[in-house]
Amino acid sequence: MKKFLFMFWCAVLALPFMGVKGAAYLLGGILVSYGLYFLLVNAFGRIKMPVIPLNTKLFTIALIAVALTLPLFMKDYYTDVAILAGIYMILALGVNIIVGFSGLLHLGFAAFYGLGAYSNALLTTSLGLGFWSALACTLVFTSAAGFLLAFPALRLRGDYLAIVTLGFGEIIRLVLNNWDSLTHGPNGISNIPSPFLAGFELSSLTHYYYLVFCFVMIAAFIVKRVQHSRTGRAWLSIREDETAAEAMGINTRKYKFMALSFGAFWAGLAGALFASKMHFVSPESFSFMESVFIVCMIILGGIGSIPGVILGSLILVLLPEMLREVQLYRMLALGIGLVLMMIFRPQGLISKRVES
Repeated sequence: MKKFLFMFWCAVLALPFMGVKGAAYLLGGILVSYGLYFLLVNAFGRIKMPVIPLNTKLFTIALIAVALTLPLFMKDYYTDVAILAGIYMILALGVNIIVGFSGLLHLGFAAFYGLGAYSNALLTTSLGLGFWSALACTLVFTSAAGFLLAFPALRLRGDYLAIVTLGFGEIIRLVLNNWDSLTHGPNGISNIPSPFLAGFELSSLTHYYYLVFCFVMIAAFIVKRVQHSRTGRAWLSIREDETAAEAMGINTRKYKFMALSFGAFWAGLAGALFASKMHFVSPESFSFMESVFIVCMIILGGIGSIPGVILGSLILVLLPEMLREVQLYRMLALGIGLVLMMIFRPQGLISKRVES
């Protein structure tokens, strides 16, 4: 009964956009699709499907090879979208450390993203530093910001921690928006230079694609190694039961500090890449909805799963672009897809158990 109510509710939500006829067609399509699914499950549910062996390493190498050749065949528009997807992958990996590994609900992660972008912008435009020198300073600064946030935030748990991080994110956004003498307020900072590598300017989208791709690979490799280290196991034990972890001798306070600092580190990297790619930053790019969008990526892909996080980031960046031709309905379709995902597969597309 609940499933039929949900289908009817989807049609009601679509009514203002599609009209009575369109909503009726949508309801009919959902009912037919569910009926076919029900019949297939009852007809073939007891038949064991053959398991196809998959060599994970070879599959990963094949995906990397495909990703390396994509810019040679894609138009500039799709390359630009792919670069943005790569930046969001780095952000999602950072959120996954805090939310997925440690179980700390962080709703202000866009603040670290904004700090990284503005730090890089100010260091390169005002002080004249190169991209790489500014990047090193940016990573130190954002990691320190995550460490400082931990002092008041980690006295709390659950929803209260989420409220504190939400407040932190809004404070940073308001500071960026109102500190005119430093951040130029709502006008933002422009003319951010492109990065140079061995004297060569990475000015084209193809060059920048490979730069972001390298950073995504480095981030995924390091996060994967940390996940299976002693620190990663401590984070997972805190996520499952903080009281039991503390009783077993784990210094939960220390590992929480490490989680927030390490997650902020990757947000600083993504912010620096975003600033140098766009050549412009403004406070509107680092709102609360940006934090929610990043958290949705790890929920969709699978909390705690690195391949799942990367897949979730790719889907949530590419899907709105693929639905751009039906711009009026694309956010509706995206929202319905996320709701269906939470109902039928709440563990995400690639759960941690599947990955292991």
